[in-house]
Amino acid sequence: MAARSTEKEKRPGFFSQIKSLFTFTREAFPWLGWLLIAIIVVGIGLGVVAGILLQPSWWGILLWSITGLMVGALAAMMTMTRLSTRAMYRKLDGMPGASGHVLANMLGRRWRADDMPVGINPKTQEAVYRAVGRGGIVVVGEGSRGRLTKLMRDERMKAQRVAHGVPVHEFYVGHGDDEIPIDRLVKTVKSLPKALDRATMGAVVQRIESVSQSVTSLPIPKGVDPTRVRAQRPR
Repeated sequence: MAARSTEKEKRPGFFSQIKSLFTFTREAFPWLGWLLIAIIVVGIGLGVVAGILLQPSWWGILLWSITGLMVGALAAMMTMTRLSTRAMYRKLDGMPGASGHVLANMLGRRWRADDMPVGINPKTQEAVYRAVGRGGIVVVGEGSRGRLTKLMRDERMKAQRVAHGVPVHEFYVGHGDDEIPIDRLVKTVKSLPKALDRATMGAVVQRIESVSQSVTSLPIPKGVDPTRVRAQRPR
């Protein structure tokens, strides 16, 4: 008998997510396993030293060793999480749609962005993405800078027309002169000086979305879907 369609899909457990995160990160950093072991061993060693100095008895050393193990495990987890983020950026670098994925998922609650481009050239894969937040309006170009000129100008003029007085910032993602690598995009956007309060930001978002031409019906540039390289994070 076929399984019921209403049956909820089983979510991966904590250790399953840890395993997936480790496997994903190790693809970019093959030495990850040795690094994590070293961190845990150092944590235990520091615990033993602290036990000898503070409570020089077998149970004191044991308790401090367990504490060191826990601290080492926590430090190893934090290290793996940071490395997984770097591994994700490595895989996203150069992929069509990477900028939209980063803006939509990693800017936080003070910014509104979509992973779909607001301007696109399906033939050449150039795309423009937009984010609205406390720093104003951000327009991000992805692709050949020379072929992005018209798309970027159109989006900037549209934003200035419907949100007069709101600062509009333009960034190009890449590794050339005056371009921002994908792994620095979020930091660059978040570092913009505050220009809008929450109420004004909401009003700007509504005005821009009401006049923006939808491009969701246009084909997405060919390439690997950036969402498929997201590292799962333990909950």
